[in-house]
Amino acid sequence: MSRIDISVVDAKSEQRELLQWAARVDAGKTAADAVSQLSFATYSQLHAALSEKRMELLEFIAQHEGLNIRQIAAELGRDYKNVYADTQLLLQLGLVAKRGKGFVAPYDEINIHKTLRKVA
Repeated sequence: MSRIDISVVDAKSEQRELLQWAARVDAGKTAADAVSQLSFATYSQLHAALSEKRMELLEFIAQHEGLNIRQIAAELGRDYKNVYADTQLLLQLGLVAKRGKGFVAPYDEINIHKTLRKVA
C-alpha cells in the first residue's frame, strides 16, 4: 500500500529534520522504508490547498482511475473549469498523476497530521 504523509511543519523544524537526515546519509545510514511527504507551513495553507472539494475529487480519481477532466466533471456534476483548476493543483502537489489522457492517484492512503505539542 502506497502512502503519503501530509503535515504542518514550521520552517525551523523542517530545516532541523533535513539536517538530521543529511547527517544520517553522510554517515552511510540508509533510511528504512521511506514514506512520501508533503508539508505546509501553516494549517491555513494546508486547508486552502486540500479543500473539501479537492479531497472529494482526489478520492473520486483514486476510485475511478483513467478518466479525463470532462468525464470527471460530468460524473461529479461540477463545472469543467473548476475541476480543471483543482486537478492542476493536485498534479502540482503530486497527489494525482496523468496517465495517457486520464488521471490516476499514485497513493492508496493519505495521512494528514498536525503536532499539537512537542514531546521532550
